Amino acid sequence: MSANPNALVLFMSHRPALVNYASSITGNRVQAEDLVQEAWLRFDAASDGRLIEDATGYLYRIVRNLALDSKRRLAREYRLTCAGDFDEAARISPDATPDPETVALYKDEYAIVMAAMDELPERTRVACEMHRFGGAKLKEIAAFLEISVPLAHKLVADGIEHCKQRLDRA
Repeated sequence: MSANPNALVLFMSHRPALVNYASSITGNRVQAEDLVQEAWLRFDAASDGRLIEDATGYLYRIVRNLALDSKRRLAREYRLTCAGDFDEAARISPDATPDPETVALYKDEYAIVMAAMDELPERTRVACEMHRFGGAKLKEIAAFLEISVPLAHKLVADGIEHCKQRLDRA
């Protein structure tokens, strides 16, 4: 799947400001660059070839959520290492290179989940992608799909349940 050209133009025009925004939260410009790139991947997946209403706000929200999550994780790791609990720190900060068994396991699970997502009706798939991959709230999903919030909740729940069932059968 190639990127939506309009979304890419929007992202590139806001990229420096997004990096500054993430950097102001994390206090680390290099980490902010990585977070903004991750935000682009999530934004592009959520837009699925369409331009999202209030796309700029949505993009900033993704960056904010990623930056806050990263900051919390680093603060927890710092507390653990300063407290001398290196075993716990090692447990939550695994080596960046997973062992071959883990790669094989998650590769198969990922393929099953992606196949399950492809089986979903388009509206359900979009709702799930926006919620799980893009971090969108139900209200945002409802506005984007022009549906009620309860229906957005039902679509997300149905999609997640479908994926879980597919994983259980595997």
